[in-house]
Amino acid sequence: MTLRTARRLDRIEPFFVMELAKEAARIADSLECDAARGGEPMIFLNIGEPDFGAPDAVLRAAERVLAGRALPYTQATGIAPLRERIARWYAQRFGLDIDPGRILVTAGASGGLQLACLALFQAGDEVLLPDPSYPCNRHFVAAADATARLLPAGPEQRFQLSAEDVARHWTPATRGVLLASPSNPTGTSIAPEVMGRIVQEVRRRGGVTLVDEIYLGLSYDARYGTSALAHDPAGEDVISINSFSKYFSMTGWRLGWLVLPPALVAPMERLAQNLYICPSTLAQQAALGCFEPEAIAQCEQRRGELQRRRDFIVPALGRLGLPVPVPPDGAFYAWADCTAHAASSWDFCQRLTRQAHIALTPGRDFGPAAAERYLRLSFASAMQELQTSVARLERELGHRR
Repeated sequence: MTLRTARRLDRIEPFFVMELAKEAARIADSLECDAARGGEPMIFLNIGEPDFGAPDAVLRAAERVLAGRALPYTQATGIAPLRERIARWYAQRFGLDIDPGRILVTAGASGGLQLACLALFQAGDEVLLPDPSYPCNRHFVAAADATARLLPAGPEQRFQLSAEDVARHWTPATRGVLLASPSNPTGTSIAPEVMGRIVQEVRRRGGVTLVDEIYLGLSYDARYGTSALAHDPAGEDVISINSFSKYFSMTGWRLGWLVLPPALVAPMERLAQNLYICPSTLAQQAALGCFEPEAIAQCEQRRGELQRRRDFIVPALGRLGLPVPVPPDGAFYAWADCTAHAASSWDFCQRLTRQAHIALTPGRDFGPAAAERYLRLSFASAMQELQTSVARLERELGHRR
């Protein structure tokens, strides 16, 4: 007997890059024996994960918690000290006065996006997103039985939506927009003045603006390092989704947060109570260590290191005929044009996996508009790996100046 699955699964596309990742892992396994004899191992530049690990203060905090107490459930909204520390971080870093009562700690940013989409969208609703964008974001919309409308956004607008896009494509079915600044896969941010105009366009139409800001702490240009919450001081209709995964390098701890309009806190809490009870107690207690001066200093040093890696890899890719049309101002991704070498980024990435032993991410997952033109390289790996990757690419593609 074949079990019937829900029709919403038909709208959830496979994560195509995982197929390449499996192939890269298979090749990597076969290369291990060669590496023992002096061969070259696989270099994985396809994964968006910092190579640093959690700050030292977080690890020490986790050790103290495990040694000294039980780990009971917490409130679904998260422990009060953590919500207060997050609010204080917004004040210190962004100059924003955020009531801790508006902060909902979640089971990762993914948990926050799921809560927001389930609370706000339903069958018949549309949500506007840029193409390219992180694939899971549109799938969170689809899981709420709504429709994600991808609007092509090219380099001339930093691969981001504009207020004009919102006005032009808004329909009676449109409920809001889901943006990311800085973005995965491009590492580009929405300029504050553009974000302000988008928020106004959405507000004028009675919609909601959701902004994925999980890379906001990893901004390299002061012009863009501003939260969208600055455009909604009254807490009307802007929702910020954030995470401990990227700036604080706590990917496997699965901890994030939402900053919500006050009217949404109780409904979201009700959803969280029923969907996952509460975020990890251990992760919450340990995350208090993120805001110690020592930890912030460590994260800032790491941000500087990521910027140094960006400043190495982006021009290197350009010399190799893989130009990055808009240099990333945040995150740790380079969105490179591979058309000088191949008509299909999928085929090109497969070739590099097999021949150069470098795993990259083709554009297919991030939207159809330029899926074959672009690939994503993560420069979250160590500088030595990036330098080795450039040498292999020079070997494979030929050195260009």
